[in-house]
Amino acid sequence: MSATWTRKDLLGLRDMSREEIELILKTAASFKEISTRPIKKVPTLRGRTVVNFFFEPSTRTRASFEIAEKRLSADSLNFSSSGSSIEKGETLLDTGKNIEALKVDLLVMRHPASGAPHRLARHIKPGIINAGDGTNEHPTQALLDMLTLKEKKGKIEGLHVAFIGDILHSRVARSNIWGLTKLGAKVTVCGPRTLLPVEIETLGVNVSTDVDEVISEADAITLLRIQLERQQEPFFPSVREYAKTFGITVDRLKKAKKDLLIMHPGPINRGVELADEVANGPHSVILDQVTNGIAVRMAVLYLLSGVIGKEKSKDVDSIAQYSSH
Repeated sequence: MSATWTRKDLLGLRDMSREEIELILKTAASFKEISTRPIKKVPTLRGRTVVNFFFEPSTRTRASFEIAEKRLSADSLNFSSSGSSIEKGETLLDTGKNIEALKVDLLVMRHPASGAPHRLARHIKPGIINAGDGTNEHPTQALLDMLTLKEKKGKIEGLHVAFIGDILHSRVARSNIWGLTKLGAKVTVCGPRTLLPVEIETLGVNVSTDVDEVISEADAITLLRIQLERQQEPFFPSVREYAKTFGITVDRLKKAKKDLLIMHPGPINRGVELADEVANGPHSVILDQVTNGIAVRMAVLYLLSGVIGKEKSKDVDSIAQYSSH
């Protein structure tokens, strides 16, 4: 059954259907061709205004959204909390309401508080795309990961995908778990016990602390960095010991399937979660993920803009009907 996109916002994959996820992936695949053209631009979102609303540092996600917006011919504005009225005590809702008053269409929002985009979406008309909220979700990262898997493996259903590292603080892992399990993949999470969420098994995943066993069985592995900035206390003795126990090296990959995919959402801590030779090696599709991020974000902007456009058309029609009386 094919889905029709009806959501104003993209806040996470937890509440999305398999059909909606597949629609985004299908739309993203069709947008990939634009990036291969000599002139990488189409007029699809001409006249739309998108605000990049970032409260945390970002390189790949922010740049990817900005490029996606430009390739769709949208007008974009970059906003950060640094130097804004938020530093003077303005609330998130007041800031959002002021941006809404500028008559923008979409907000791409990253925030350190889990649930912040969801709260704001209930109070403003512009569509909101969650670009990462606390330790909750990072839906477009998971979608680009799934697009990469589908391209490289030809399918997602039946694949065994593993996540190794700091699962406890990873919004990337959570979004991927919701998305991959809905598309029929087997998911395993692996890391130190202290970095595995309590009752993570209830999300339908397998849990392991044996890296070598996971490597030998997986079709794809996503390495997750240790998010020291989110840790209030040490979760393992030292980074050196973590690298020795859980880091992926060339020697460890001798146990892997020949067509194993190595993935990483970035930024990479080389020599910690994976060695240079692995990050740059034949199994790595890390740069393919970056490329696919543009297509996925173009697809999301396009689909949400269509819903926003219909809502605006209703507003115009109601105004015209009122004026005719």
